[in-house]
Amino acid sequence: MTAFVLLTTARYERQVARLSPAVQKQLAARHEQLAANPRHPSLRTHPVEGAVGDFGTKVFEAYVSEKYRLTWEYGPKKGDITLRNVDNHDDCLASP
Repeated sequence: MTAFVLLTTARYERQVARLSPAVQKQLAARHEQLAANPRHPSLRTHPVEGAVGDFGTKVFEAYVSEKYRLTWEYGPKKGDITLRNVDNHDDCLASP
């Protein structure tokens, strides 16, 4: 399976910078899994109900840890995944 290219938004980069080093380490591992297989079982990927991304596609949620989630969408090109949001569960899903 071909790996996806992970792209980030400015918002995502700001949020990553605010995370603790321990959570950033977990996030880096999740990035690797997501690039290799967005449906990797440990990511527990599922669509965010009613959310439409910037590219007109579904927005997905994936687990970083028990507390933290990230959201992403396919695009802008085939083979790309754009990382949109990373935060604690409730804040992440309030604005996926």
